[in-house]
Amino acid sequence: MLKSRPLFDSDLPMRQLLLDLLPASPPTLDNFVPGGNAETLTALTGWLAGERSETSFCLWGEAGSGRSHLLLASGFAYVDAARDPALATAPEAEQLAVDHVDALDETGQIALFNHFNRLKMATGMLLTATDQPPAHLALREDLRTRLGSGLIYRLLPLSDADKAAALAAQAKERALKLTPEAIDYLMRHAPRDMRSLSAFVVALDRYTLEHKRAVTLPLLRELLLSPDGKN
Repeated sequence: MLKSRPLFDSDLPMRQLLLDLLPASPPTLDNFVPGGNAETLTALTGWLAGERSETSFCLWGEAGSGRSHLLLASGFAYVDAARDPALATAPEAEQLAVDHVDALDETGQIALFNHFNRLKMATGMLLTATDQPPAHLALREDLRTRLGSGLIYRLLPLSDADKAAALAAQAKERALKLTPEAIDYLMRHAPRDMRSLSAFVVALDRYTLEHKRAVTLPLLRELLLSPDGKN
């Protein structure tokens, strides 16, 4: 008689078991942790709802500040200029999101300029993200002017205190007992971006329920142990 395979294979490293559990959590406006970006999130939400007449909305900030999360959460047709600097795959959509505008090549800059003009005439919407304000970008002057005519908001990266508070709140919602020491350990050894940290809490909750284990530092060390035996 064949035996059913257990959810967790004891021969696999615990780290791999945890990675297999990490859920594919799509970015949404609801699961974005604002931290010091509450005003920016409110402005973006209002613009997406049609409360403002500007054609474009530009989010700028350093890597890890949540720019891509918000562009993907907008529901707009999404193009990443870091992968497609010519915007060859950008559709003729009425709502277009272009990430990493600073990576556009000359062809891509012309394409975005044309998309802006098309969307303005059609009362469409253009959401962009970059690492600097439009005025500081090394782009065509006419494109900088177009992007500068819309709404421009800076995204600040989450502080460690913001991340720790968000993790504590997410754990509490799941009735998962996560001590300050455990959160501190996660902050020092888990992936630093908030989306990965949040996914880790979900996976950790599922793992501890399956194994009927409390969250302890030894458990976290096991789960976060790298293949070469180092944390």
